[in-house]
Amino acid sequence: MFFSKKLKKFKNVKHCFFSRKNGFSKGFYESLNCGLGSSDEKENVHKNLELVSKKIGCKKESLITLNQIHSKNVIHFDNESSVKNKLTGDSIVSEVKNIGIGILAADCAPILFYDPSKKIIGCAHVGWKGALNGIIKSTTKKFNDLKSSNNDLIAVIGPCINKDNYEVKVDFFQKFIDQDKKNEVFFKRINDEKYKFDLRGFIIKELWNLNVNNIDNIEMDTFSKSEFFYSYRRSSLKKEKDYGRCISVILMT
Repeated sequence: MFFSKKLKKFKNVKHCFFSRKNGFSKGFYESLNCGLGSSDEKENVHKNLELVSKKIGCKKESLITLNQIHSKNVIHFDNESSVKNKLTGDSIVSEVKNIGIGILAADCAPILFYDPSKKIIGCAHVGWKGALNGIIKSTTKKFNDLKSSNNDLIAVIGPCINKDNYEVKVDFFQKFIDQDKKNEVFFKRINDEKYKFDLRGFIIKELWNLNVNNIDNIEMDTFSKSEFFYSYRRSSLKKEKDYGRCISVILMT
């Protein structure tokens, strides 16, 4: 369990970037796998989600996650009747109290948001596709639609894959350069065909460009810290059939 010093200052907000520890799942899902989209035993995943809801302080049915698709789609909860589980998108912005909103990740970056002035929380799933598609901009725009200023917004970037372990091919590199030549700074060239990509650095730049400067980083690498995190890339390299997902949650009381 990992926490943001910036968010811990607020008594009306509970949050946690959960590790993979202290759950019920077995095998390469061991142990706090919260991904219902995985091939893990559903009973174990539901037990894990129940454990998370107790830790965060809400009912299990009030722990809300998404059907994540690496899009720029933002879900907005403005009252209790609007709250639904497993809607399709990659970000939630919520004005509703006692509802835990969560992101599932296994190398992608979970971001938790809070505007203490307007009392609005948010969370976003940011992998390279979502980052390139504009999920960060669309999330902050939803806050802005609710009269929230980016100057008031706190953004906490959770554990994700470190640039030293994020090897990509030249076509990946080209996608970012085609969008903006300045994105070259987030790549380190290995050879003519391969680069290393700094996902966290790219996310920070995106936030800065939107005048979100109150940023906290949980600087942990999901790829190398196998005792704490699931990693899609690590599992793929080990030729494992599947991988678990860690959950990151924020709740407002």
